[in-house]
Formats: sequence, structure tokens, C-alpha cells
Amino acid sequence: MRKLWAEFKAIAIGGTVLDLALGFIIGSAFATLVQSFVTNLFLQAVASVVGEPDFQQLTVTVHRTPIKYGQFLNDLLQFLLLAVALFVIIKFMTWIGVERGRSLDTRQCPFCYDRVPTAALLCRSCGQQLVEDLPTLAQAEFLQDEREARRWPTLPALPPIAIPRRRHPAPGPPPRQDEAP
Repeated sequence: MRKLWAEFKAIAIGGTVLDLALGFIIGSAFATLVQSFVTNLFLQAVASVVGEPDFQQLTVTVHRTPIKYGQFLNDLLQFLLLAVALFVIIKFMTWIGVERGRSLDTRQCPFCYDRVPTAALLCRSCGQQLVEDLPTLAQAEFLQDEREARRWPTLPALPPIAIPRRRHPAPGPPPRQDEAP
């Protein structure tokens, strides 16, 4: 029973499950944010142009049977605006450099035929060496630091701004006229 409990703890509290849970929570919060952005901004902009933000009441009658196409138009418009909003957000995140350091190019490991990043030195599946000479630990750390510096560029430091200081204390309030000396 203890072994089973230890295995459960290793899976449930392990880093991968926590990463997945945090990603799910952040993803659902992000989905709510994007949904609000589409509903409260884009649909209102469409309403200002078209004159009506909700097309749910639109119907067509065919042989005395109402066909309610308005809800479909609402859903279609919301989907299109959501897709545009996500596209804009992804383009903005790419522009500010969130994905700048990540390479999506892969190659095939000649030993196990798994797909690995082109910059990989070892195969993550079989552990085989993919380059002739592996770098030393110092060289690998230097290359990693160099990649990180390119990935997250630092802003230049601003020159210090001189703030003038008062040499004399500020004068107190003027004496009141109604007080007798």
C-alpha cells in the first residue's frame, strides 16, 4: 500500500502534473479574457456599424415554419471575431519576443527515428550522441548563456536623473490676520 501511495504522490505532485494544472488554469483564464474582449469590444464595434449587436431575433419563415438563422449569425460572428482576436494577440506576443528563442525545426534521429530539435546534441528518446564532439560543460554553459542573452535582450540603462533638493525647509503658513500679537 505504501508503494502505491508513493507512486501516486510521484505522479500527482510531480512537476509535470503541476505544470499541466497551472497551464490549464492560465489557459481558462486567458480564454475568459479573450471571450470578454470579443464580446465587449469587437461585438460592440460591430453593433455601432450595423446597428444591432444581437441577431438572435432574425428569422425567415418558409411554409409557416420560422427558420431562426440569427443565432447562427451570432455564433459565426463571435467565432470569426475570436479568431481575429487570437491572431492579433499571437502576433503581438511574437512581436514582443515571447517565442523568439524557440525553434520549431526538427530532424530525425538516425538511431531511433524520433523527431528531435535541429540544435539537439543528444537524442531525448534514445540518448545517442547526434554530433561528433560534445562540448565540455564550460562550453555548453557559455553557449546556453549566449542563447539566453539573444533570447531576452536587456534594455540599455538610463542615465541617472539629478533631482534638485531643497536646502531650506519650506516656510510655514502665513500668520492669520485676525490673531492679535
